[in-house]
Amino acid sequence: MKPHISDRRPISARNSKISQNIAALLTQTGISPNSISIASMIFAAGAGGSLVATKYSTNNEIWWISSIVLIILRLLANMFDGMVAVESGKSSAIGELYNELPDRISDAIIFISAGFASGSSPHLGYIAALLAILIAYTRTLGNFMGVTQLFLGPMAKSHRMFTLSAFCLLTALSQNIFEIQNLFSWGLLFIITGSVLTFLRRVKLIVVTLQRHNG
Repeated sequence: MKPHISDRRPISARNSKISQNIAALLTQTGISPNSISIASMIFAAGAGGSLVATKYSTNNEIWWISSIVLIILRLLANMFDGMVAVESGKSSAIGELYNELPDRISDAIIFISAGFASGSSPHLGYIAALLAILIAYTRTLGNFMGVTQLFLGPMAKSHRMFTLSAFCLLTALSQNIFEIQNLFSWGLLFIITGSVLTFLRRVKLIVVTLQRHNG
């Protein structure tokens, strides 16, 4: 089996008219897909800074909301870099590098920062970051071995980011409505548990697929 370089994540939002119009507009501006990939990393850095800021601000609701907005912008940039590449016909091998490397850096920034957020634990942040990178490595390894479409969850990238955003919102609300000690730590534990399951499911799929082809 041949290594599979380009293995596009299935995202239903790509098919919406709004997304396609935005991608067309970005293409018309002349912005490169690689620039959008770099922008996703900048959004991740902003999200990381906002998460850390929650620990040092007395009125930190604005920082929790800022984290959510920047995490979503990061995900949108991840989606539009590929759409603009297809729209503009600028897909390339080096584009794969810009697509994957900023993602890994962004995951590390966000989860390590999440460990230093209010009501969180640095250890959990580091573990979540390592698992995010391990899951991505497993997908890349599977592609190299000829096993494609390794995007299954329950904690694929988009799932991790939306779950983290949900706990940002719950933590912001809990400060004024109901108080749960270390809520954000519980959120990271939930993501870590799902990430371990995701890693095991992907490894199992690689093994089963290879056995089927070689059996």
